[in-house]
Amino acid sequence: MTQFPRTGRLDWIGLRPARDVPMTVVETAQAHTGAGLAGDRYAGGSGKRGATLIQAEHLPAIAAFSGRDAVAPATLRRNLVISGIPLIAFKGQRFRIGEVVFEGTDPCDPCSRMETVLGAGGYNAMRGMGGLCARIVQGGTLRVGDAVHWEVAA
Repeated sequence: MTQFPRTGRLDWIGLRPARDVPMTVVETAQAHTGAGLAGDRYAGGSGKRGATLIQAEHLPAIAAFSGRDAVAPATLRRNLVISGIPLIAFKGQRFRIGEVVFEGTDPCDPCSRMETVLGAGGYNAMRGMGGLCARIVQGGTLRVGDAVHWEVAA
């Protein structure tokens, strides 16, 4: 359960400065221990949802199920797009992206807003592929291109 065929990669970073405003796409983001990502509306919360992640490999499937050619990551309003490693394996586990250590807390289920941004049936188009919520255990700087891998317990 702790073996992966390869290391993953952080492909995209987006911040939600406020509710119902466009996401800000960035190349780097500061992750704060127990809080969230600087500049994101959830940054001061309980920490259980310090960052939201989605699987890059799921984006084409979500697009296909919603009748689109493609879906931009900002449309789905997740903070981090990860490729090459299955995010669901990190639920309840610690993992590292670059210098930042996360703990997967819960699936990041789609919300009713997907009916608006993806069209009728958008919620169901995304079901099972909404990604993962994660707590920030050790803060630091995230950079597009950072490696994603299992964090071996000390």
